[in-house]
Amino acid sequence: MAEAVAPTLDITVERELDDETIAAYWALYRETFAELEVRAMARHLLHEHEFVEEMKDARVMKYVARDAAGEVVGLSTLTRDLETVPWISPGWWAHHYPEHTARNAVYYLGFTLVRHDQRQTNVMWSMISTIVEMLVEERAVCGYDYCKFNNEVLNLGPGTEALLHRIADVEVDAADTQTYYRALFAGPRTS
Repeated sequence: MAEAVAPTLDITVERELDDETIAAYWALYRETFAELEVRAMARHLLHEHEFVEEMKDARVMKYVARDAAGEVVGLSTLTRDLETVPWISPGWWAHHYPEHTARNAVYYLGFTLVRHDQRQTNVMWSMISTIVEMLVEERAVCGYDYCKFNNEVLNLGPGTEALLHRIADVEVDAADTQTYYRALFAGPRTS
């Protein structure tokens, strides 16, 4: 199926968003990721105050996609300051990628979201292409993560890898895995 093209798309890289834009993206963020509250064992949604903090944090680059009317249609977050991503270990990256770390060329992609009515257009492709262009220029390493639902049911891991291979000469692999277990107790052992 051919990808539909969004009429006119403007992508800017912004360090801090204004309150009106943050409010629009907060609504879009909740709409996009709300189902993960029941699909993933680990918390994948930022609380509103965390989201606002990230949108105002100049260390996090916001790839902002707006349509011709100036309405928000997509957003990706990217940082090279790994301290802004509380669920990853900057030490792991420094150990495994010392040369990239020395050049300040280690990045983490926080999330990418696209307004529901724009998901079959080129919004995601445009944002990711813009990010990848910079990553290629810097010969960077970039991490990102998906929960089991997004990876296995929605196929986002393989889909992202295919997208990256269309854009750049890139090596993609699953760098680590966190498996969450549960123990459902039915009562005492009866011997």
